[in-house]
Amino acid sequence: MNEQLVANTFLYLTNAIVFGVLSFLLWQFYRGFGSKHVRLWQFSLQALTTSQLAMCVKAYTVLSSPTSLSQVLLEGIYQSSYFVFVCLFLIGLYIAQTQKSLARKHIVVITGASFLFAWLITLIYAFADGHVYDRFFMRETVPQFLFGIAYIGMAFFSYRTPPAHVSSRIMQISFVIYGLRYFVFSMLSTVMIAEVWFSHVIRFFNFFDIGSHAVIGFSMLIWMQGAERATAKSATNKAQYLGRHDSLTGSLNREQVMEKMPELMRTAGLNGKKLSIFLLDIKRFKFVNDTYGLKTGDFILGEIARRLRDSLFQPQIVGRLSGDSFVYVFEFEQRQQIPRALSHLHELIARPYQYDGQDIMLQCSIGYSFYPEHAEKAETLLQLSNLALFHAESRNEASKQYSDDMQVQGRHLLAMEKAIKLAMERDEFELYFQPQLNLLTNKLEGVEALIRWNHPTDGLLSPDRFLPDIDALALNSVFDNYVLDKACRAIARWHQAYHRWITVAVNITAVEFQDPKFVSKIQTLLLRYDLPPNYLELEITENVVMTDLQSAMDTIVELQTMGIKVSIDDFGTGYSSLAYLRNLPIDKIKIDRSFVNEMAENDSDLTIVKSMVRLSHGLGKRVLAEGVETQTQLDILRTLNCDAVQGYFISKPICEADLVKYFKR
Repeated sequence: MNEQLVANTFLYLTNAIVFGVLSFLLWQFYRGFGSKHVRLWQFSLQALTTSQLAMCVKAYTVLSSPTSLSQVLLEGIYQSSYFVFVCLFLIGLYIAQTQKSLARKHIVVITGASFLFAWLITLIYAFADGHVYDRFFMRETVPQFLFGIAYIGMAFFSYRTPPAHVSSRIMQISFVIYGLRYFVFSMLSTVMIAEVWFSHVIRFFNFFDIGSHAVIGFSMLIWMQGAERATAKSATNKAQYLGRHDSLTGSLNREQVMEKMPELMRTAGLNGKKLSIFLLDIKRFKFVNDTYGLKTGDFILGEIARRLRDSLFQPQIVGRLSGDSFVYVFEFEQRQQIPRALSHLHELIARPYQYDGQDIMLQCSIGYSFYPEHAEKAETLLQLSNLALFHAESRNEASKQYSDDMQVQGRHLLAMEKAIKLAMERDEFELYFQPQLNLLTNKLEGVEALIRWNHPTDGLLSPDRFLPDIDALALNSVFDNYVLDKACRAIARWHQAYHRWITVAVNITAVEFQDPKFVSKIQTLLLRYDLPPNYLELEITENVVMTDLQSAMDTIVELQTMGIKVSIDDFGTGYSSLAYLRNLPIDKIKIDRSFVNEMAENDSDLTIVKSMVRLSHGLGKRVLAEGVETQTQLDILRTLNCDAVQGYFISKPICEADLVKYFKR
């Protein structure tokens, strides 16, 4: 075997190994990257590896007759593999650059057609000894002309497409050079194939192809690395954007509003201008969600944000602080601009919202304050505007400017915030428990946890003395977690001391129940105190559910899967109770005391209670009646087959010391 034969064999084998390794690396990228073009490039390199292995064997057996069956098969494998390589590589590049996907059947058809064409040109003149030049023309000139067209076309397409990475430019240049190489060879092979020196040209192009294939293979890897960096950068940018903007409306979120305000205030001060900080709250927005659906509500919130951003007064800040609450900040010089701005904002919100063939009408309340007239800190200005908004809504006024007399309420809230947080630290809040009687067994079924405040100077305070302030201070979530912790701690303590498991029902506010982390918080409490989940019952009102029906249902299902009971408190006071009850996956309803109070004297209330009990039982839900204060009410509820009751006739809310007396009996 001569040295040239050994060298060619070794060269093709080395190429096969290199491209096999590159194919393996692309497979690794595909496992982590998952893109379709990566998978196609991996297959293309596998095809290229196959073609190089075929050439390796062919070089080793070069002394065999070119018309022998073994040589024809090797040539066919080489041609078909290389055609598949070119097809899959160019299709993958098209997908990578355009971010458009091709249907799998289209890829199979294109690749299959090229595969069959490769075998066709291989078999023509395959066994004809006297057609050497014709065979060379079909196997070399024709495919190389087609490859030239493909590469030049892809270079032109890539040039018109913005480069995604530096490797895309490398590929563009490579395509031009590679396309020209194929064109030059196809022309030379047509007119100079009989020349003695043409064999040296073929050898030169073989070495050139090896280098070009390596460039293309490594360009794929560079592309993958660039794409991975671009994906990471895109994810980072998206996270940063979402960290600054409300994901639903694209407006600034509260954190970014607070970050941007100080610089805006400084600039306004240097320019001798003032700032007006408007807080807008959309009226009856819950009704829109309930009536038209959450998707419609989301559309309207996005449209409101767009209108505010595009308004004539060119605001410096438009942000969504929560739910249906927006902040709108703009510079002004003269106070006369404010009434026009208010009128403009009300007009923007009142303009009909067209969605799904319907015109939806809305209005808003606005509270506002001025910088630097009212305050010089962003947080304070928002608080003052919020205070003005509260006064506007409570007095049913369209707009309200902050004034100093509102500070009395503001100072009260600030003082209460400090006092409430300190009271939680000192554990001044105490749970009282109202027993719930099972009417079938006449035994204690569970208790409802009710909060009281052992105030150091004012004595024992009922919830109406501090819960409204907790709501105004947006401390609902913190306080709910505090109460839940105390309730779970009490359940564990009773079991340890009296070897009894007692079900405790805890009221949960809408803010806490809609928290995405709520379920995980409950799981943490159960693990911390080693509690069976069926001894914790969560009570929510109809308003909690109707604020976001789908989200509430998902949360209830998660809780029930854990084994936690969920009940509807004050049932019957909501507008659409009967409409949604059949689909709501709750365990128990609590009939509001307003229906129980008068049912002995009022036939309408009696009929309503009877209907509620029958409907609930028909849907497989238990019923507890609240506010039972007389023997007559209790007897009626027994007759109606109500499952359980609570109220002053059974027991008023009692402290833990009195409750444990039941356990000792």
